[in-house]
Amino acid sequence: MTSGKNKIRSTTVLLVRRDGAVAMAGDGQVTLGDTVIKGKARKVRRLSDGEILAGFAGSTADAFTLLARFETKLEQYQGQLERSAIELSKDWRTDKYLRSLEALLIVADKNDAFLISGKGDVIASDDGLLAVGSGSNYALAAARALLVHTNLSARDIALDSLRIAGEICIYTNSEIILEEL
Repeated sequence: MTSGKNKIRSTTVLLVRRDGAVAMAGDGQVTLGDTVIKGKARKVRRLSDGEILAGFAGSTADAFTLLARFETKLEQYQGQLERSAIELSKDWRTDKYLRSLEALLIVADKNDAFLISGKGDVIASDDGLLAVGSGSNYALAAARALLVHTNLSARDIALDSLRIAGEICIYTNSEIILEEL
């Protein structure tokens, strides 16, 4: 990422798990300084024959590098999400090239979900929610409230929470991509 006014800010990605369903949603905005440079970026993807969802925040090039590395780990460990996440985190933390990458990943399958950072963190959720990106705190707060106070589905919570984040965070828009398991 660049510094100061030309810092690239992009993304809100939210994972919601409820009643056996998993939904991951991401907005489409990429901002450079005070200018929107892209409005329909795809930050949520299906991996491993559609069995795993991945969402990223941070530098797009860095995120794609990490997604490719994560896919390699999934192949190496026969689709085992947790093992692949841990091994990617180890590489990210110890590899000189990977350490300089500025991105965060959320990965999920039907049973587990993890936030992976370059500091070696592999964080599982306590409440079925994970979020990354510029508007992540807004989306996470909205999702927590909706999870507790409504009977909405994982899909609807993810969509509504991203819409709320988009109304608050200037780096988040309403061009939402949603994937479900």
